Amino acid sequence: MRSETPEHAENRAPSSVRNLSRRRFLRNSAVLGAGLALPTIVPSSVFGASAPSERIAVGCIGVGRMGTGDLREALGFPQVQVVAVCDVDSHRVEAAKKLVEARYRERSGAASYQGCATYGDFRELLARADIDAVQIVTPDHWHAIPTVEAARAGKDIFLQKPLSLTLEEGRIVSDTVRQCGRVFQIGSQQRSESRFRRACELVRNGRVGKLHTVKVGFGIDPGCDPQPVMPVPEWLDYDMWLGPAPWAPYTEKRVHPEKIDDRPGWLRISDYSAGMITGWGSHHNDIAHWGMGAELTGPVEIEGRAEFPKDGLWDVHGRFHIEYTYANGVKVICTDEQENKSGVVFEGDAGWVHVTRGSIDAQPKSLLEETIGPDETKLYVSNNHKANFYECVKSRAETIAPVEVAHRSCSVCLLGDIAMRLGRKLRWDPDKEQFIGDEQATRMMARTMRSPWHL
Repeated sequence: MRSETPEHAENRAPSSVRNLSRRRFLRNSAVLGAGLALPTIVPSSVFGASAPSERIAVGCIGVGRMGTGDLREALGFPQVQVVAVCDVDSHRVEAAKKLVEARYRERSGAASYQGCATYGDFRELLARADIDAVQIVTPDHWHAIPTVEAARAGKDIFLQKPLSLTLEEGRIVSDTVRQCGRVFQIGSQQRSESRFRRACELVRNGRVGKLHTVKVGFGIDPGCDPQPVMPVPEWLDYDMWLGPAPWAPYTEKRVHPEKIDDRPGWLRISDYSAGMITGWGSHHNDIAHWGMGAELTGPVEIEGRAEFPKDGLWDVHGRFHIEYTYANGVKVICTDEQENKSGVVFEGDAGWVHVTRGSIDAQPKSLLEETIGPDETKLYVSNNHKANFYECVKSRAETIAPVEVAHRSCSVCLLGDIAMRLGRKLRWDPDKEQFIGDEQATRMMARTMRSPWHL
């Protein structure tokens, strides 16, 4: 399946911004809920000081490679009880159930504990009135719909990045989550790492002088050869896995291997993901925005180029170079790490700061010893990303990575993807979220969803 070309994009009209029917959802939820088996109430000994009446009941939607890691984290919090897991892969959902139940039996000493329900359809999980929050860790094309339905069902939401597959989806998700008053956090965990916060505070408080350039770098994915059509495994609900994406014949490298630790192929197919531009770009461009103080806006110009595979199954970008210009004149240069080193470099007229996972550097070195004064800009402090989410579920405060910030961090990446595909300079109004004078680019802000799925 090929990357969408500009010619193909011209034939795709954006889907209208249609709200999911609240009445339809509640009707379906009532039907689904009538036959659900609720888990056993867990004794207070399982949670120590956090008695069942005080716990946050959590459902996990998506328990694959990343989802299992997020599930393990949730199991580590005494104030959290995982009551349900959901996946279209029956092997994965059964493995997740065993993991949950083994952990709670270990805590309680009750060998007979059976308290985790399993689902193959996220709507059944969302229909449960006893679930307070969900963790959504699904392929990117399955981010928007479950998030919108979770918000409308009254659930708080932790969503793995990126927020959405398209700009239109991102705007709908952000608006819906805020209208429903839900606590939301995106999985941009670099915000909860002290080095990134330190770098951004130095920049926000003028320690590098007048900021003029931000350089962002991260890796790229390879392509792969054409793949044979394969029979759908008995453990996979493939039609549900495709969901709103176009129908395509099954082959293992389109979806995910049976071994949970192996990296899935969907990350490198444009019907399900934009590739590394959102995979890692959502992390590092988020930090660029944080340091620039541009968390709720975006660029005014975008220009990009990239190499795309000419054949084979995996069709997202390879080597790339994108330049974003912001209204204040700051330029963000986002490239693969063969051009820019991995991480984020903030360059000003008095020095620079480079931050990446596990390290921070600066020139002059004395910048690293600078003290941020009491009257200067202090950024949100979170030392554990998931703990911050669950604390905010309790307090109803805003998380360190809320939904509108998540949308803006994702949208800058999606703007870059459109620019790479078109290969020309684009003008953008970040307030109206519209391209200026470019109908072709505008049509690429949305994708038609496969029936019956829609937003």
